[in-house]
Amino acid sequence: MTASAEPTEPTGSVPLGHRGGWRITTYYTALESLYDGEPKAVRGCVRFHCSHGKTPLGEYPKDFLKVVQTEGSGRITAGPQQGRYLNWSHSVGFWLDATTRDSRGHPLQPWASAAADKSVLARGQRFAIVECGKDGNGRATEKKVCQAFRKARWTVTDLFRPGYGGENHADVYIGEEKGSRLSESPFYTTLSGATLGSS
Repeated sequence: MTASAEPTEPTGSVPLGHRGGWRITTYYTALESLYDGEPKAVRGCVRFHCSHGKTPLGEYPKDFLKVVQTEGSGRITAGPQQGRYLNWSHSVGFWLDATTRDSRGHPLQPWASAAADKSVLARGQRFAIVECGKDGNGRATEKKVCQAFRKARWTVTDLFRPGYGGENHADVYIGEEKGSRLSESPFYTTLSGATLGSS
């Protein structure tokens, strides 16, 4: 593993909070075809703008459903709902949709959408990850991983459920799984001791 070079802030950037004081976590959209758990029936809403519906939504692998409940969304790849998304939140439960959604109903944008506590970063705040700090194991973040996070420009489009964010914590969306599970990817990580700048 190669240590990342720590750059200075982008031109015109204003530091956000304390240098080295941020924790950055990641979230993603699961892809049903990568999971093979026992099928489980799901009930919920068949459309957006519905809460805790009771309509049958189909059967999906249990391990896929577990990831959807952690990450917030999954793309269905088989059965009558193929191509649609199974989304989930504490305030809504499961629902079927044509896309992923932030809390205002806008589609999530890979390597651009982020979530934070509103007391930490306001909705609409743009930021860059200037320094990556260390990974979840306390080692210097791998160079290619850090470069990808530094290259992106993030916008806070979502807010944490109260109690799930915390001081100096942002959650960034890294897109949809493709050929392998993102939970096994070096990009599904935690950046501890990161530095942020306005973008």
